[in-house]
Amino acid sequence: MNKAMAYAQYQQSPQAFIERYSSLVKRIAHHLMVRLPPSVLVEDLIQAGMIGLLEAQQNYDPTKGASFETFAGIRIRGAMLDDIRRGDWVPRSVYKNSRKISEAISHLENELGRDPNDQEIAQYLDMPLEQYHQALNDVNCGRLVGISDLGVAEDSVANEESIEENAPFQDVADDSFRASLAEAIKTLPEREALVLSLYYDEELNLKEIGAVIGVSESRICQIHSQAMQRLRAKLTAWTA
Repeated sequence: MNKAMAYAQYQQSPQAFIERYSSLVKRIAHHLMVRLPPSVLVEDLIQAGMIGLLEAQQNYDPTKGASFETFAGIRIRGAMLDDIRRGDWVPRSVYKNSRKISEAISHLENELGRDPNDQEIAQYLDMPLEQYHQALNDVNCGRLVGISDLGVAEDSVANEESIEENAPFQDVADDSFRASLAEAIKTLPEREALVLSLYYDEELNLKEIGAVIGVSESRICQIHSQAMQRLRAKLTAWTA
């Protein structure tokens, strides 16, 4: 498809445009919902996502190289996350536990010379294992911990400002971060790396990943959260 055809494809009437891409908004909303508390309604996410979709239609430039679906997906997810964050429904204890877990993992990695397991982290935090797992659930579902929270913003890959020719340093910084992130993921325990791959690459939800691995959805939530905390500890130079 040439650029003229691509441009015409997304510059449709508002009704036709929304009908064409509403399924993308709904898919992203349902993908986020598995990491959110019951107080967040999928209808609210979809409404925020539709705003992001329309903003993407207005701002998309096909000459930048990214497909419209990629560009719109980033804007849609960003609009949903912005709407959630404005709600300010995350307790302070969740932020505190997230920081404590990340610091504990970093300390134990340095002390043991390897990745600590759940029991060792819980013991260091002076928590029963069940309480530690609940803290992981709260961090994962409460803070929307994801790859984009580790350092470089997720929309940097297609944001029109980040790919301007007059911003070469930012491109180098983003490339360096991604390289560091890829290396850090390789060092994760095998099951944690698999969960991240299925979630971010294959776009499976937590329930589907649980069915693949053979554990509960709640346990996948814990594994995902712990993997993200490990990555944050390994990428201290980028996230500090």
